[in-house]
Amino acid sequence: MSSCKETINRSASRNIRFIHAALSVVKSTRISPYSCKYSKKIYTQYQLLALVLFKDYRNQHYRDFIEDVGDMDGVQEILDLSVIPHFTTLQKFISRIKSLYLRLTFRKTVDLFYSSDENIPITAIDSSGFTSGYCSHYFSERTGKIRKHFLKTSISVDTEHQVITGFVASNSRVHDTRHAVKLLRQCHKIRKSDCYVMDKGYDSEAIHRQIREDLHANSVIPVRSWNNKIISGMYRQEMARQFNDTIYPRRQLVETKFSILKRKFNGDLKARRFRIQIKEIAIKMSVCNIHRFLLCLILEVFYRAKKTKKATSPAITQFRRFL
Repeated sequence: MSSCKETINRSASRNIRFIHAALSVVKSTRISPYSCKYSKKIYTQYQLLALVLFKDYRNQHYRDFIEDVGDMDGVQEILDLSVIPHFTTLQKFISRIKSLYLRLTFRKTVDLFYSSDENIPITAIDSSGFTSGYCSHYFSERTGKIRKHFLKTSISVDTEHQVITGFVASNSRVHDTRHAVKLLRQCHKIRKSDCYVMDKGYDSEAIHRQIREDLHANSVIPVRSWNNKIISGMYRQEMARQFNDTIYPRRQLVETKFSILKRKFNGDLKARRFRIQIKEIAIKMSVCNIHRFLLCLILEVFYRAKKTKKATSPAITQFRRFL
């Protein structure tokens, strides 16, 4: 009985920590409290967005999530909820809110880990897919039709802090290099990096040139070779001669991040429209970063208890400022 109570208390404390962090991040975006002047003003956008992030953190459907929130007095008190919203309120809120605000929320979760002028030593980039099918596996097997669709998603990850620093998603299967061009510009704008690491799928002289000349960073990408043909391109030839075997294994950490993202926060998208699916992916990225931030905070506090003279990290400073 005591172990059961201990498990419930730990779960409650995790929920409280997350809702505190999520609400702080949402408020830091400085979006307007209400979507328009004709709003009913029952719930603020801060409250609804924090609830949406909390729903993905708990990996629940809207109906089950709202039922559980009704039993969480601590969460209601933090969010200052006098009335529990109906589950359709959250669904309509996601359809209504601009993608720009979700992008801004994601950017604020990245800023939790760094000071204002801090660069990332090594950034890894890779792609995977999020399932957006709606029918059951049984129905697909009986009809003999595979009804599974995937949204290709590329992410950039700081290999030191394991933070997602950027993402790009598309409704169709495209080559990795097409995603990389957009993703490099995006993640470098959010947080500059000194080096970018990718697998052979991104081997392209144009990608090397963008990283070296436009972003002024280093690139580590293995060179693809077909039947020992001549390697074209100045930067690709440099990669073939002087490939960095020490930095390249850091690329595997982006695959680890995809695994964590799908295992803990689900790799299936519940929305049916592509516009809402993009919003759902943005929410998953933000939730994953907040979750990582809380883990880093716990580890920092644990080790600081042993070494009292250790300097306070930017993550702890940010968290104290928010709370």
